[in-house]
Amino acid sequence: MADSGTPSWAGTDGNDLCSPFLEQLPISGAAVSMFGGAASESLVCASDAVAARLDELQFDLGEGPRWDALRRRLPVLVPDVRFPQPYSWPVFSKALLETEVAAIFVFPLTLGALDLGVVELHHTERGGLSYADSTTAGVLASQTAWHLLRRVLAVRSPDTDPAVEAPLMSRREIHQATGMVLAQAETTAAEALLLLRAHAFANSMTLRQAADEVLQGRLSFVPGNGRRSTKGGLK
Repeated sequence: MADSGTPSWAGTDGNDLCSPFLEQLPISGAAVSMFGGAASESLVCASDAVAARLDELQFDLGEGPRWDALRRRLPVLVPDVRFPQPYSWPVFSKALLETEVAAIFVFPLTLGALDLGVVELHHTERGGLSYADSTTAGVLASQTAWHLLRRVLAVRSPDTDPAVEAPLMSRREIHQATGMVLAQAETTAAEALLLLRAHAFANSMTLRQAADEVLQGRLSFVPGNGRRSTKGGLK
């Protein structure tokens, strides 16, 4: 695989991102991958060798549920990998037959207009997730997305530098845009600002430029809206 090593910023708590899925869902394994940046993707954590292998196969083959989940921004649930309809992954499906995996459930890690990655869950027994389990997985995926976003921005975004925090936050445009994002994403002020910073970081622009896009109506963080100035994940 080209680059699926754990990001340097993930630290020793990287595996903690997989643990909640294993503790709260009837699954056998989990893996979390982040997309974008210098590498095509980074494997943040894998609960076991099988989970890591599933991640590696899809990366190497360029097909599989993770790509559909990322493209559609919706969960891809396959209760029986021998019958993946309505999806079609001929090469990946054949490779799956050589593993003990019987079911796969992939949830995209998205926040507003941002595509951060995916969480890939698998089970060694056939069968789908219940409504309650699917809801729980969605909530955990959202929490994981926020965690990844905070960690990557804390390490790599110049907008989190304490030296620039005060002057940036004093600008009226940023306050106004943050309020709009808060309403669009139905989140808190702190998380709305985090989304705004992330968009700026991902698209090589200043925080003020990102705020201007929101104020001018060129950027929206309404869930499922899909409007953005530049398509892509974190860079």
